[in-house]
Formats: sequence, structure tokens, C-alpha cells
Amino acid sequence: MALLDQSNRYADLSLNENELIEAGRHVLCAYLMKPQEGHAYLESAAHFAAESSTGTNVDVCTTDDFTKGVDAIVYEIDEAEELMKIAYPIDLFDRNLIDGRAMMVSFLTLTIGNNQGMGDIEYAKMLDFYVPPAYLRLFDGPAMNIRDMWRVLGRDMDNGGMVAGTIIKPKLGLRPRPFADACYMFWLGGDFIKNDEPQGNQVFAPIKEVMPLIADAMKRAQDDTGEAKLFSANITADDPFEMIRRGEYILETFGEYADHVAFLVDGYVGGPATVTTCRRQFPGQFLHYHRAGHGAVTSPQAQRGYNALVHMKMSRMQGASGIHTGTMGYGKMEGDPADKLLAFMLDQDEADGLYYHQTWQGMKATTPIISGGMNALRLPGFFDNLGHCNIIQTSGGGAFGHKDGGTAGAKSLKQACDAWMAGVDLVTYAQDHPELKGAFESFEHDSDNLFPGWREKLGVHG
Repeated sequence: MALLDQSNRYADLSLNENELIEAGRHVLCAYLMKPQEGHAYLESAAHFAAESSTGTNVDVCTTDDFTKGVDAIVYEIDEAEELMKIAYPIDLFDRNLIDGRAMMVSFLTLTIGNNQGMGDIEYAKMLDFYVPPAYLRLFDGPAMNIRDMWRVLGRDMDNGGMVAGTIIKPKLGLRPRPFADACYMFWLGGDFIKNDEPQGNQVFAPIKEVMPLIADAMKRAQDDTGEAKLFSANITADDPFEMIRRGEYILETFGEYADHVAFLVDGYVGGPATVTTCRRQFPGQFLHYHRAGHGAVTSPQAQRGYNALVHMKMSRMQGASGIHTGTMGYGKMEGDPADKLLAFMLDQDEADGLYYHQTWQGMKATTPIISGGMNALRLPGFFDNLGHCNIIQTSGGGAFGHKDGGTAGAKSLKQACDAWMAGVDLVTYAQDHPELKGAFESFEHDSDNLFPGWREKLGVHG
């Protein structure tokens, strides 16, 4: 059946993007979009906009003049580049009953809702979006970020540097005591430990047995080193009341060190409701947004959904204190050095996206969390690309894969950051720092690729 051509209503290519931004009444979205064979580009784009807002695939008798005033409008297309841009009136989006604020589920329902399954669209993926100040102010934004960690750690509040962290490995299978012992081992050299995303309340490691042991390990490590330590506990659950109960129990358990605790939420698989539950119920805790599963839509190989940039922007709006951004090609996960724009969008007050310049209007920054196959040897190149080291970095194998164990692995990460901040070559710095030298011996493949000739300089043979 031929589809109704709705381009007269849901498309207006005379609209000017700068004027739309200046007026401040629309959310603008840029998509990669390809129609199915046999369908015209503009007609399919208009059908997409209709399905995203006030319309369907036919004219209906209930439409009135007011309805047409809140139509989503296609305002730009580039068929050769498969680019489509749509302006969504901010009045379209749902608001809370309790406080009139905005919700991310409504944004997603409209912009990547039913339109993802339309028969005339081969694929459509959101590449960027712009939020005007009048709508941006209706989102919570972060309550905490890395500065609050620096405060606990007793560091400079403007340039406190890398928070050296780890994920206890194996990610599943450790019973309570071995897990806590591994925490203590790392904390003797490092700053921050997080639950891996599957860890929670398994039958072999119940929260009520694990958390008291971790709290004790933290206290002992702080006493032994004279330094504050941090832990990120996974409270993700289907039920908001379960999340709240877990959070309350963890804070009770850590007691006087409750401000040393972050709460990890699996924001992609759990959805916006889990993020907002944590943000609103525990505004005094660092909200650690883990994005497990995001690659299903954000991967460059996926042609539907949205990309990583869109995911980062949404996380800041929802209130993530920190979010995993990938390693930008320097670790084991897919990525590219150009992905630093993800970090800039999170931690700067204004930044260029792929298609839109976003001003955050003073909304607190979200801290990039760097995880996935990193070790001490890979850090300097990462910092060179990013331009700073004010990030949270978590190395699992990069710490516990060190030949001398997790404490030495943690120290090697800090030493690599110290070397970069001092502008000293890593091999030279390793000559006087045995833990960093041990990292060269532990991760020889990276040593050979990144620092040819290191063996002779460090006196390592065989």
C-alpha cells in the first residue's frame, strides 16, 4: 500500500537552523537515515517526523489546528549524505506531575520510538541533538562529579588529576573474603574500586556479607596508607525500591565513610528510571553511570538507535556524575582518538558535537570514566590525545595483571600519570620507580609496541 505523502505538513526546508536555535523552542535532532528502496527521501523523512510526533500514516479526523502547531518538522535533508534533521517543539515532551520537570524516557519515546520500526525506513540512527536552554533547565543534571572525589582524597579542587581505579577480577565467582582481600591489596596503592556491572547480590557473594568486609578493608587500607579510599557499589535493580534499599544498606554499612562511596547504576540496560532513582534518592553520592550493553545501538556497526555522543549528552542531562566513555582507541574496546569529543561534551560548559554546538548553561560537568584494557603504558598516549588527566581510570587486568600483584599494579598506574604530568618520558621515569618498571615487564607486548628499546634502557633481558 502506498504511503500518504505528508511532506507538505511535516517538512519545511525553508526553516533556518540558526533561527530555530535563536528562538529556543525546539529540540533539534540529526539522523543518519536511509529509506527503503522505492520510497522518496523527503516523503520518508516527513513520515518519520509524523510518527515521532503528532501523526501516523494516514490523515485522521481528530486533528485540529492546535495539533498541527506541535508537529515535528523536517527542516534539512542531504540525500547523498543520508542526513535528515528534525525540529521537535519542546511542548511535545512529557513533564512530571510532581515537579513539572522533564524526563528522558519521553525524549527517547519520541525521537527513537516507533520510528525505528517503520516499514519505509531501512535504517535511522540519531547522530547528535541540540537542547535549548528552556528545555535543558528541566533536567536534573549531575549533583556530584570528580571534584567531590578530589575533596575526599584531599587534592587540588581544580586540577586534582587522575583517580586511579580498578575493577576486581574475575568479575564474577569470588566469594566475600577473597573479594575484600583483593580490594585491600589494590587500595594499598590505588584510589578507587568499582563493582563490575554484573556484581550485586549473588548467592555465593551476598551483599550483606560482602559490604561489611569491603568497608573493613577500606578502613584498614586508609589506616595503613594515611590516604582516603573510594568504592563504587552496584545498586542496579529492576525495582526502584530495591535500589533504594541497597543504597541505604551500603551507606549504613560504611557509616562515617559514606561520602567515600559512589553508587553504580547500569544506565543503559536499566534505563532512565534507574538513573533518576539514584540521582534523586541519593543526591549526596557520586552517581557512577555504567553503560553495559550500549554497543547494541551506539556501535558504528549498528545503523539504528543512537551513537555514543547522543548517549553521553543524555547521561549528563539525567545527572550522571561520571560515565564510561571508552578508551578512545587506547584500550581493548572499539574506539578512535577522535572520540575525545565525547569527553569534551561531558566536562566542558560548551562543546561542538557532530552537528550542533551545545551550551550547557552552567550545568555541572559529568566526569569521563576510562575503562577497558588500559594499563600504565597506555596512559601517556591517552592523556596526550585528551589534553589532561582529570579523569577516573579503572584498570582490571592492568592492575592485577602486574607481575608483582595488585598493589604494585595500582602504584604503576599512578606513576605513569605522575610521569606524564611532569613531562618525563615513561621509560626514564621507570628507571627510578620499580612498580612502573614492573609494568613494562608485565605487559611486554605493549612495551615493545609503544616504547621500542625499553629493555636496554631498563636493563631487562630475555
